[in-house]
Amino acid sequence: MDEKQVIASRVALELKPGNLVNLGIGIPSMVSEYVNKDQEITFQAENGIIGLGPYLTEDTLTVNASGLKASIAEGGAFIDSLTSFSLIRGGHIDVTVLGALEVDEDGSIASWIIPGKKVPGMGGAMDLVMGSKKVIIAMTHSNRGKAKIVKKCSLPLTAFKQANLIVTEMCVIEVCEEGLHLREVHPEFSVEDVIHATDAELIINEVLPMKGI
Repeated sequence: MDEKQVIASRVALELKPGNLVNLGIGIPSMVSEYVNKDQEITFQAENGIIGLGPYLTEDTLTVNASGLKASIAEGGAFIDSLTSFSLIRGGHIDVTVLGALEVDEDGSIASWIIPGKKVPGMGGAMDLVMGSKKVIIAMTHSNRGKAKIVKKCSLPLTAFKQANLIVTEMCVIEVCEEGLHLREVHPEFSVEDVIHATDAELIINEVLPMKGI
């Protein structure tokens, strides 16, 4: 598996039967490909779909929030934007999975803009991270050698202290009140590799091999 597949497949193991899950753009959108149908996990797209199905290659008018061709699972439904964001803001989303540009030791998330770069907007990220019961960050560990897990975010925040779990191709980190706990490391890397690639301070007790690898 390449690094994106490693991240998406590991995140999929965090989802529980009956969960209502929102998947963000990029790596998070791949997570549904690693979930078995018998797990009865329902995916929500903020643009108005409950029961998002597998991605399609053929032409379709149905797209997810990333603009990718999508199908509707059996029993799924189209809903209007007001209803979609009522679910999000009302605390009905069990898990949201999104990418990030930076995550810091407090679990604060910067995911939407690099100053000076043109972007279409924040989208629903701010609502999702504040309204979801669990927030999982699915991202590569660094960007061209620059650490993305940092002591303090330098980019504009999407949310303050809202990340619960960080999954990269190198490791799994749990965000706790006392800091970032290194929980799992990919077998191809050592704990020292992870420390070297991370700007934030990590709390290291028992570290297990990454699940699903």
